[in-house]
Amino acid sequence: MPRNDDVRFISSSIKLPSFLPPGLRHPQPRSFFPSLQLNPSGKFAKLPFNFNFQFNFGFNPQPINFITQFVRNQPIFRCNIKNGPFHTVLKKSPLFCSATLALSDSETGPVSNDLKSGDDSESVVQYKGDESGAVTQSKSVGSNRAAEEERVLISEVFVRNKDGEELEKKDLEAEALNALKASRANSALTVREVQEDVHRIIASGYFMSCMPVAVDTRDGIRLIFQVEPNQEFQGLVCEGANVLPSKFIEDAFRDGYGKVVNIRRLDEVISSINGWYMERGLFGMVSGAEILSGGIIKLQVSEAEVNDISIRFLDKTGEPTVGKTRPETILRQLTTKKGQVYSMIQGKRDVDTVLAMGIMDDVSIIPQPAGDTGKVDLTMNVVERKSGRGISGGGGISSGITSGPLAGLIGSIAIYHKNLFGRNQKLNLSLERGQIDSIFRINYTDPWIEGDDKRTSRAIMIQNSRTPGTLVHGNQPNNNGLTIGRITAGIEYSRPFRPKWNGTAGLIFQRAGAHDEKGIPIIRDFFGSPLTASGNTHDDMILAKLETVYTYSGDPGSSMFVFNMDQGIPVSPEWLVFNRVNARARQGFVIGPACFHVCLSGGHVVGKFPPHEAFPIGGTNSVRGYEEGALGSGRSYVVGSGEMSFPVMGPVEGAVFADYGTDLGSGSTVPGDPAGARNKPGSGYGYGIGVRVDSPLGPLRLEYAFNDQGTGRFHFGIGLRN
Repeated sequence: MPRNDDVRFISSSIKLPSFLPPGLRHPQPRSFFPSLQLNPSGKFAKLPFNFNFQFNFGFNPQPINFITQFVRNQPIFRCNIKNGPFHTVLKKSPLFCSATLALSDSETGPVSNDLKSGDDSESVVQYKGDESGAVTQSKSVGSNRAAEEERVLISEVFVRNKDGEELEKKDLEAEALNALKASRANSALTVREVQEDVHRIIASGYFMSCMPVAVDTRDGIRLIFQVEPNQEFQGLVCEGANVLPSKFIEDAFRDGYGKVVNIRRLDEVISSINGWYMERGLFGMVSGAEILSGGIIKLQVSEAEVNDISIRFLDKTGEPTVGKTRPETILRQLTTKKGQVYSMIQGKRDVDTVLAMGIMDDVSIIPQPAGDTGKVDLTMNVVERKSGRGISGGGGISSGITSGPLAGLIGSIAIYHKNLFGRNQKLNLSLERGQIDSIFRINYTDPWIEGDDKRTSRAIMIQNSRTPGTLVHGNQPNNNGLTIGRITAGIEYSRPFRPKWNGTAGLIFQRAGAHDEKGIPIIRDFFGSPLTASGNTHDDMILAKLETVYTYSGDPGSSMFVFNMDQGIPVSPEWLVFNRVNARARQGFVIGPACFHVCLSGGHVVGKFPPHEAFPIGGTNSVRGYEEGALGSGRSYVVGSGEMSFPVMGPVEGAVFADYGTDLGSGSTVPGDPAGARNKPGSGYGYGIGVRVDSPLGPLRLEYAFNDQGTGRFHFGIGLRN
């Protein structure tokens, strides 16, 4: 096979080098299915085999037809918050849209049974194939119809070229002979049986014409099928394939170089090209094919580019209405752009992205042909939520409180607006209040800064919070309460920088201090351990924050990795300067019907930091079997966990797990050694069983675990482990 080293792109076409003779520079078009004329020949011109075959195949696709077919056959992408997206199926379009076959006896007509008399009546049989392959038949039958069914004894059957000579390629002769079904030596044949064998030879795909000739010999009648093989494949021209990789086409045709073109094999290749488009949800297909002189195959590919994208707002009844969201705010969410070949898979992702904005109840994409341009127009229908603002309430559980009649219960209320100025900007004022916890937060988020092409988001936050100090300073005598009060304000910017990767950078001011159960600031706990790093009633700091997150969800499992770093900036001599790094990773594996998850987390702090910023170990999202923070409080820590979950019934799953955690001996390096004063072991493990229930809030987790000290404890959590 000649080597093909220079596949090259020329505007919208892909060309593989042809192997033409030096003198042939401008190949002329030749019909993909050449007209086949099978004329009577031989001495016995009045035998029933004197018939005229004319095969006439036509294939003249129009680009707009193929787009219309795609649009009509593909379901509209529609997603809503109730039933979600559904899958789509593309119907494969037949390559050969139409074919006609005409058989006529225009000679003297079939002779009578005694081969002595005949008449001038004419018999015509016509077959027409449609797209589904069905055949309809119409006949104009003369008086000698029975003669067509007369059988003639054939002594020999040969395959020869159109000049009556032996074929140069014996393998082609074998292909033609193998295609024959009725025509055998020493067999009695009718005209129809010979005709069907002619069809079988053509259907083998190797020949462009076939003419049966009856010759009288001393030994009887010899039936010769005179065939004209297709040209040898010497090169390929593929036009209109802008997104189809040239290597895919080259690999598909590579084995055929220098060999006789087989139409059936060519059809398989064309089907594989169409399959490539369908697998990727692309509006594209082979719309034309022909064999040029010199053995050059020319393929015409039609790809529907996006001509225009428009947004149409609908009400709940499906009637057009005026939307509150700016169309450009929706359009910039779409990865589908003008000039691209339209992809239904990409369109589905765009629908999901618009729904994820949180301001739409229903989203759908409708493609339509853009006139006669061969392109497609996209209309995105959106139904906005009735109101993007309101008041909400809720509740939750704090992991930091483990005793009392209302242990850990938190109530919340929020005033929100999810679509400020029609730009999907969000403003949220919320208050959470519990037995000890309280958080007041003002949060403004712009999910995509206007004018930025990197999908950068901005969040501004002001917060005043009071949280339990039991994670580090727990086990106060007489159940004396200790809370950590924080005033926080900051700004963060986030953006995706690689597929599945997201980065965040920000600047945060924080003032933090400890209070007793009466709200009076204190600087030492019951054991005399300091509660601040500066020795004052509060610590001030400005933290530069960096975070990167990787998430992946799919078969056979999911994975997550989070790395963050906080760096204190010395704005003032009394302000804290420290560096804290923390990393978490989770990997899932599917093992039959079960799922196995491995989690690992760790961190370290360098510099001057308040003890309540130490890493707590133990609890629902750490080492189960221990209370929150009861295993250790360290400057460093490592926690590992393994969990196997398995289906039980419906949304309910069972689980077995084991956890281990350690402060790496760093508990004593925390200011005041709060862990040592409370006799925390610093390292330990837990194991147990649990139940998982899939709910709208996320996976609900109820677990019972034993620790290495022989005590057990219930744990309750929402969502996957951190």
